[in-house]
Amino acid sequence: MSFFSRKKRSSSSHAPSAPSLPESYDQRGQTYSTSHQSNYSQQQQQPYYGPGSGGVSSYGYSGFPPGTSPDIIRSFEMVDRDRSGFIDENELQQAISSGYQRFNIRTVRLLMFLFKNPNDSLRCGPKEFAALWSCLGQWRGIFERYDKDRSGKIDLFELRDALYSLGFAIPSSVLQVLISKYDDGSGRRVELNFDSFVECGMMLKGLTEKFKEKDKRHTGTTAFNYDEFMSMIIPFLVSYD
Repeated sequence: MSFFSRKKRSSSSHAPSAPSLPESYDQRGQTYSTSHQSNYSQQQQQPYYGPGSGGVSSYGYSGFPPGTSPDIIRSFEMVDRDRSGFIDENELQQAISSGYQRFNIRTVRLLMFLFKNPNDSLRCGPKEFAALWSCLGQWRGIFERYDKDRSGKIDLFELRDALYSLGFAIPSSVLQVLISKYDDGSGRRVELNFDSFVECGMMLKGLTEKFKEKDKRHTGTTAFNYDEFMSMIIPFLVSYD
């Protein structure tokens, strides 16, 4: 299997494509299986990450895609206090964080980079926010599916299976490098919460899509010189840090 995602990205969108929800979830992705209710949705204080029925902004936004959930629009409006129609990284962090979990600013910057507005790379507009919110909902569904003990965290093997379900067949050596990023040096088993899972998965997705830009035939191999490599990787790393 190719290292990069099996799903092809639409050429008409500038935001990363999101994976489909597992079949064991209902349309809102809030149940883990038919046998028991997820405790994540019970803890969630903000509206659930995910698509919904149509809604209209209370102060005239026209940038939201048709059918955007009123909850998504409301979340955007709550943090866009200057009514500019755009939000920065701090406002985005506030919008997607909830009472039981706060997204690290590194993850937020990574999301801003991958879902960046083509006209303003430092801020996120309604279209990008709606795509990002929907994608987070679908990634949450994947996370809950592989968090089998319902601890709110996943270990190395659960991470491997979760990434594989997203289309990433990660070599064990690469997986070890990824998981080591979250090792606190205590000697305890390394586990990732949802924030770290998003950071890890989106990092893979962003780098993979950069690679796919060069691998036109999707063979899993390509060739580029040093300048091309640096030009491809450095903007990603700078935006992420």
